[in-house]
Amino acid sequence: MSSADEPVLLTERSGSVLTLTLNRPHRKNAVTRELWAALRDVFRQVTYGNDVRAVILTGAGGSFCSGADISDAAGVDEFPDPSKEMLAINEAVQQLHDLPVPTLAKVRGVAAGAGLNLALGCDLVVATPDARFCEIFTRRALSLDCGGSWLLPKLVGLQQAKRLAMLAEMIGAEEARSLGLVTWVKPDEAIDGFADELAAGLAAGPPKALAQTKSLLNDGTDRTMREALAGEARAQAINLSGADVIEAFAAFAEKRAPVFTGAWGTGG
Repeated sequence: MSSADEPVLLTERSGSVLTLTLNRPHRKNAVTRELWAALRDVFRQVTYGNDVRAVILTGAGGSFCSGADISDAAGVDEFPDPSKEMLAINEAVQQLHDLPVPTLAKVRGVAAGAGLNLALGCDLVVATPDARFCEIFTRRALSLDCGGSWLLPKLVGLQQAKRLAMLAEMIGAEEARSLGLVTWVKPDEAIDGFADELAAGLAAGPPKALAQTKSLLNDGTDRTMREALAGEARAQAINLSGADVIEAFAAFAEKRAPVFTGAWGTGG
């Protein structure tokens, strides 16, 4: 169990990979205002920094995140202004969505409500067989937040999204994978190594091309073909202005693995 003196968010660097661990295991990592603020601060650093090239998001103590901590407000008289509260939460959720680096959610145990939507806000999700997922909001007389209303229909289709959101069913990892909420299911003893290897591989990729690819895919479902083609053209112009294109072609010609840096250079 974490103590009051421990940070609510743990950060660990391994090369260019940053692992973020929600650290409130005594509450199954339920999110508080303090934890949202910590996430916002780190996401901002990743966005404007240039040395982190992949992010893993996970939870401490065998759970990913049980949702918002409804005990965070001391009492009715101290309950925060909902509109202001949601603005602060939405800032963190939007920053996660907009991160210019690949993100991977590593899920053990429960991912519910805000916790599930934090996982779905990552580009990829890997879970253990015992992981459980629930859009729990209607059980609390609430509607979807943390991006769930945008993410769910795109991942599972409108009808399944309505099922998950309206019934607030708890589903297992294999069903979540079959629906498209989870990318891989890995044994508990293998998930850490799998996530680390995957993140390291993503971090070794061409950062500008990965950032442009992520942005195009995130925006593509809301665009016409004409808009998508225009976006792709702008993205390729950015890619062709970087040194990684030169490196990729040189590595191909020399029959070696490329070393991508994300540096600007003269492409062609």
